[in-house]
Amino acid sequence: MSDLIFVNAAQVVTCAGPARARKGKEMRDAGILKNTAVAVSNGRIAMIGAASDLEHAYSNAEVVDCRGGVLTPGLVDSHTHAVFGKPRFEEHELRAEGADYMEIAKRGGGIHASVRDFRERSEDELYNLAVPRLRELASYGTTTLEIKSGYGLTIDDELKALRVIGRLAERQQQLRIVPTWLGAHEIPHEYRTSEERRREYVDLLINEMLPKVVEQGIARFADVFCEPGVFTIDETRSILEAARKAGLGVKLHADELKPCGGAELAVSLHAASADHLAAISHAGIEALARSDTVATLLPGTMLFLGKSKQAPARSLIDAGAAVALATDFNPGTSPTVNFPLMLTLGVSQLRMSLGESLIAATVNGAAALKLAGEVGQIAPGFAADLALFAIADVRELPYWYGARLCVGTWKAGAPCHPYETGSNLLSSPREVVPTG
Repeated sequence: MSDLIFVNAAQVVTCAGPARARKGKEMRDAGILKNTAVAVSNGRIAMIGAASDLEHAYSNAEVVDCRGGVLTPGLVDSHTHAVFGKPRFEEHELRAEGADYMEIAKRGGGIHASVRDFRERSEDELYNLAVPRLRELASYGTTTLEIKSGYGLTIDDELKALRVIGRLAERQQQLRIVPTWLGAHEIPHEYRTSEERRREYVDLLINEMLPKVVEQGIARFADVFCEPGVFTIDETRSILEAARKAGLGVKLHADELKPCGGAELAVSLHAASADHLAAISHAGIEALARSDTVATLLPGTMLFLGKSKQAPARSLIDAGAAVALATDFNPGTSPTVNFPLMLTLGVSQLRMSLGESLIAATVNGAAALKLAGEVGQIAPGFAADLALFAIADVRELPYWYGARLCVGTWKAGAPCHPYETGSNLLSSPREVVPTG
C-alpha cells in the first residue's frame, strides 16, 4: 500500500479529539482546518500539517490533489437494514391515505412483508441485491456501515442473513461493515397466536438462535426492537442480557413511536447505543446524559413516515448526551442511501449545529459501534478512512440537500468510491445561479 499525501483541500474537517463519544458541548467543534495537508502511511493517518512539511517527510508518497474540495473523515452509518429483498413502496401510498405503522403491520405489511419475501430468497440472491446498494451508500461518503439481520426471524433465515452480511464485509472492500443480529426485530406471525406462543419465540431467541449466532461468529452486536406491540421491556432485557453474557455487544431500537422506557433500559444494560428515540421521555434523556450510551437518531425515518415530531436532539445534547446520526436504510420506513441528507435533517429538523451534525456522523457513529478508537477522525494513528466532497466549505454539505457531492472515498488509504484524476471538483450545485 503506497503512502499518500492529500493536498489543496479548501478545508480539512478533522473531528480530532478524544477517542470516545463526544457529549454535549464537546460536539460543537468539528476541527475545521484550512491550508492543511494530510499524510497517510500503511493505511493510517500519519501527519497533518503544511503540505511542504509532509512532502519532505514522505518524499515518495503519491499526491492526491483535492482541488479545492473538502476532506472529511469517512461517514459512519451506525444503523441500517441494508440486506433485504423487495422494496415496500406500496406502503408509502397507504400512509398517505392515513394508515399508520402499526395498522399497516396488522394488514400483513411492514416488517412481516419483508420477512415473507426474505424467507423465499436464496443467499446468493440476497447478496446480489445488496451489492449495488452498498455501492450507492459508499458513493455518498460512507465508509463504515452497520448492517442488521432481522428479516428472517427463524434460526436458518437469521443465520442466512448474517452469512450474507459476512460475505459483504469480506468482499465489498469499499466499506467497513459491522454485522448486528436482530432476530428480535418482530414477533413472527406464527408466534402471535397466543401469549404462550409468544413466550416460545423469546425462548427460541435466547436458548436456540443466540447460541447458533455466536457459534457462527459473524455478528458483533445484538439488537432488539423494544416498542409497545413488539418486544416488551422485560423481554428485551432478557434477550440482551443473554446476548451480552454470550459475548455480543448490545444495542436497542428504543422509544421510537411511544415512550416505554427503552432508553433507560439501554443505559442500565450499558448498551453501545439506543436508537430512534423520537418518543423518548424526559427521564430517558436524563439517563442517556449520565451514561456512555450513544443516542442514535434517525431523522430520515420520521420524515418518510410523515411524522411531525422528530427525536429531541437539542434536549439530548443540551442535557449532555452523546448523539449520533444514521440513515436507518431499510425497505419500509427509510429507503435512502444518502447520509449527507441526514446532516441536512440534523440541521433543519433537529436544530443541530453544523459541528454537532458532523461529530454525530463520524466520531459518535463510530462510538455507537465501539470503533471510536479506530475511525471517525482525521488524526494520527486513526485508520485513513476519508471522504472528499466537491464543495469549498463544509457548510455546503448539509445545505445542498439531496445532492451527491462525494467525489472520492478511501478506506485504510485504499481508494474506493471513484476519485477521477483531473476532474473539476468545483462543478457542484453551488455554482448554479439562483433564479428565485
